[in-house]
Amino acid sequence: MIKYLLILVLILPFPLIANYKNTNGEAIDKTFRDLLRWRSNRKEPVTAIIEISNEWQQIDFIKEDNFTIWIGHSTFLIKKNLILEIKRAWPFAKKLFNKKKLNLKNFHFFTSIEETLKDADFIQECATENYALKTKLMSIIGKYAKPNAIISSSSSGLLPTRIYSKCKNPARTMIGHPFNPVYMCPGVEIVPGKKTKKKFLNKANKFYKSISMNPIMVKKELPGYLADRLQEALWREALHIVNEGYATTKDLDRAIEDGPGLRYSLMGTFLTFHLAGGKAGMKHMLEQFGPALKLPWTKLKAPKLSKKLSERLISGTKKQAKGKSINQLSNIRDEYLVNLQKLRKKYENKIRK
Repeated sequence: MIKYLLILVLILPFPLIANYKNTNGEAIDKTFRDLLRWRSNRKEPVTAIIEISNEWQQIDFIKEDNFTIWIGHSTFLIKKNLILEIKRAWPFAKKLFNKKKLNLKNFHFFTSIEETLKDADFIQECATENYALKTKLMSIIGKYAKPNAIISSSSSGLLPTRIYSKCKNPARTMIGHPFNPVYMCPGVEIVPGKKTKKKFLNKANKFYKSISMNPIMVKKELPGYLADRLQEALWREALHIVNEGYATTKDLDRAIEDGPGLRYSLMGTFLTFHLAGGKAGMKHMLEQFGPALKLPWTKLKAPKLSKKLSERLISGTKKQAKGKSINQLSNIRDEYLVNLQKLRKKYENKIRK
C-alpha cells in the first residue's frame, strides 16, 4: 500500500524578527497569516520568533541565496489551521465521495523533514512558485526520501527538469499539478522532466486514479502546462477588457458563467466547437469561423498591472462578493461542485466511454 505524503512549505520573505507577545491565540494566528501573505525581493536573512502563552518558539529555516524555506515548528498555528480547513471542507468531500466519518488518524504533522520523508512512497510537494526555492527543496527531499519514492510537485507552471536539477535520482520526479479546490476537482496534470522514466509516470498515474483523480498525461514539459496556459489567455484578455473600460469584472464573470462556462463543465473547447460546425462538425466550423482568427479579437500579451487596473479588479470582485467571506464563498462553491459533479457523472460516461 502506498504511503502518501503531502509536504507543506511556507515562505516568510520579510527581513525582521517578529515578536508577537499576544497571549490570545486567535490574534496571533491572524497576525501570522497576514505576514505570510507578504511578497518581496528582499535579500536579508529571515528569522521569526513567536511567543505563545509566554513560551518562546523559534522557527527553523534553511537559507539558500535570497530565499528561506520554513521546515516546520510553530505547530500550534499551522496544524490548527490545517485541521480547521479539513473540517471546513469535510461536509462537501463526505457528500461527493460517500464517506461516513472523518478520520484524522491518518493526518500526521512532523517538524523534522527527515522523519517526514523516511517512510513515504509518494511525496507531493506544495511550496511557493519559485525556481530557487523549489530547486533547493527538491535537493533536500531527494536526500532524505527513499531511493525509489516518487516525488511530485504541485507547481502551476515551472519546468520539472529545472526544479529537479539537483535532486537525487531525477528519474522518479515529475509535476503533479492539481486544481483548486483539490478535494473537489478531479483533474491533475502529470508532466515529465527530461530525465523522468515512464515506469514512474505510470505508477503516479495509477496512484492518482486510486484517490479518485483523473490524470492528464502531458507528453513533454512546457511552461504553464495545459490548463493554466488556457486560463492565462482568458485572464489576459479579461484584464485588457476591464482596463479599457468595456466591462466590469462582474460583466465578464457573467459572460462565462451564463455562456461557455456551462458547456465547458461537460465538453471542452474542441468538442464544443465540433458541435458548432453542425453535421460536418469541426470541418465546417473551421471553414466558417477559421477566417476570424485573422481578426483583431484578442491581444494575449498582458496589459501592465497598473494601480488603476488593480483598483478596478479589487473593487469589482469586492462588490461581487456582496460581503460574503472567503470561507462563505468557498462553501457555496464546494456545495455547487459536489452537485455539479454528481449531475455530470450521469452524462460524461455517455461521451467519454
